[in-house]
Amino acid sequence: MPDMTNHAQDRSTILVLGATGKTGRRIVERLQARGVPTRAGSRTAQPPFDWADRDTWAPALSGVAAVYLTYYPDLAVPGAPEAVGELARLAGEQGVQRLVLLSGRGEEEAQRSEEVVKEAGIDWTILRSSWFDQNFSEGFLIDSVLEGAVALPVGGVREPFVHADDLADIAVAALTEDGHAGQLYEVTGPRLLSYADAVAEIAAATGRDVRFETISMNEFEGGLAQARLSDDEAWLVKYLFSEVMDGRNESLTDGVQRALGREPRDFADYTREAAASGIWNG
Repeated sequence: MPDMTNHAQDRSTILVLGATGKTGRRIVERLQARGVPTRAGSRTAQPPFDWADRDTWAPALSGVAAVYLTYYPDLAVPGAPEAVGELARLAGEQGVQRLVLLSGRGEEEAQRSEEVVKEAGIDWTILRSSWFDQNFSEGFLIDSVLEGAVALPVGGVREPFVHADDLADIAVAALTEDGHAGQLYEVTGPRLLSYADAVAEIAAATGRDVRFETISMNEFEGGLAQARLSDDEAWLVKYLFSEVMDGRNESLTDGVQRALGREPRDFADYTREAAASGIWNG
């Protein structure tokens, strides 16, 4: 009689793409804490996963029950919908039962990827997320905070900053629990803040002099040229600040409440946690 133990265990495995990123790392930690068999989807994992190497996709999907699907660097990048569609179709052929897609709120290009995931013939959940709080401590803005001056090409536009832990909690629920299939959750925090407001709250939490300055797009692009960003990352940041950050996301939604039955974490919670961690001490 064949041994079905390993097969059953494998088929309960959850693949987390972008496992070393802001949301992926948190999702892996939560799944492992629950004892859920988890496979990290990254170029350094075994088996490896690399969006640029399609030969790695099938081995990474083998025996997997559900996938947290995040595209690097963003679904707005040209070619993303085609790659996501191909992966989603392959996942269906491999017997994957659930896809949870991280999408971008206010990104029309990302919605093309949402549609190809819906068409894959697998139970899907879409997490359409706002700008992460953690971009100030784990993203490209941390150096600016440490230097005491955050300069961006935005004025008084307000953003419903979302805590990455909230996004991770929703993703884990959608990956492991019933009741989330076919749901599109727009995920925001509980308040609208301008970037000047956000920086002021960071300054208050740290007790440091951290200022915000509105600059032109030309000045911003000049700064990006000196930053250690890949071409895709630089393109994405310019896209976000030239198009998406125009006020289209200046509203709150109930995505966290609908998915988790609780209120979202506040930006003040984030600044206290980050300040206590010492990440902004330099």
